[in-house]
Amino acid sequence: MNVDELIGFDLAKAGASAADAEVRGYSGVWTAEAAHDPFLPLLMAAEHTERIQLGTSIAVAFARSPMTLANTAWDLQAFSKGRFILGLGSQIKPHITRRFSMPWSHPAPRMREFVLAMRAIWDAWLSGEELDFRGDFYTHTLMSPFFAPDPSDLEGFGPPKVFLAGVGEMMTEVAGEVGDGFLCHGFTTERYLREVTLPALERGRAKVGKTMDGFEIASTSFVVTGANDEEMASAVAGTRQQIAFYGSTPAYRNVLELHGWGGLQDELKSLSKQGRWVEMGNLIDDEVLSTFAVVGEPEQVAPKLTQRYGDSISRITVYAPYESSPERWSKMLAALLAA
Repeated sequence: MNVDELIGFDLAKAGASAADAEVRGYSGVWTAEAAHDPFLPLLMAAEHTERIQLGTSIAVAFARSPMTLANTAWDLQAFSKGRFILGLGSQIKPHITRRFSMPWSHPAPRMREFVLAMRAIWDAWLSGEELDFRGDFYTHTLMSPFFAPDPSDLEGFGPPKVFLAGVGEMMTEVAGEVGDGFLCHGFTTERYLREVTLPALERGRAKVGKTMDGFEIASTSFVVTGANDEEMASAVAGTRQQIAFYGSTPAYRNVLELHGWGGLQDELKSLSKQGRWVEMGNLIDDEVLSTFAVVGEPEQVAPKLTQRYGDSISRITVYAPYESSPERWSKMLAALLAA
């Protein structure tokens, strides 16, 4: 199993962080789009590493156009010599319309077309043929030689892989149809993965006459662990808060409903609107915590993760929303890489 690490956004430290992850044996590093751009740290990471894969988990697709992302992804793929993974997510309507001031409609069909448009742009750059993509949401019909990158940039490895993130079944099907891989949201349980996500991906693959062979599934899993009672208590508290935050989002309600916890989403949403964030974490009891997170002493983490996901995912990133040190994960990393 490939084991990845999420790196920070400090450009002064991104290169060193990625290099350290490579030395410690990680298979890849990811960045996320939050308070900073997700692509710039990966440029620094590419400069300071040779083997490790570099990906966005995620970059917000609908905050951009297929053309702008095609450019950015092309350059990162070229500079990293084929190690870049473009991980995309849709975000939710308020962020797209009110934070990014971009259009929002029919997110799953729009994402499908977004990826197809981007691939059409890459194909035009590689082949030199006329760009003629016409869809319901995006139209790209102009590409002069002055604006087309040199095809030799990607010689030997081609365009980057495209991973899509999703929770709902429609977006997950789209990922299976047009993506090279799927990014499981941290707010995904083993049961939801097996009963909802995997069947949806298989349906998407079947639509285009493909199987799951070669299709990668990357999971982000909450892990609660610590070397002593104090560390364990901190890990539990931080993880409860993060699960509560995700649980308050209506788009993720289906995960809770599968487990019979739909009412919990109502409570969490109500508290979030009142700004009562600490109280939200108190609603995440031990059963909910252990369903979303692997909980145990450091030496128990790898066996538990392997038992949950070893037969269904190809790469995993530990999600630890609390203070921890790299040493806490060293034994777990070795065990997972050997699994």
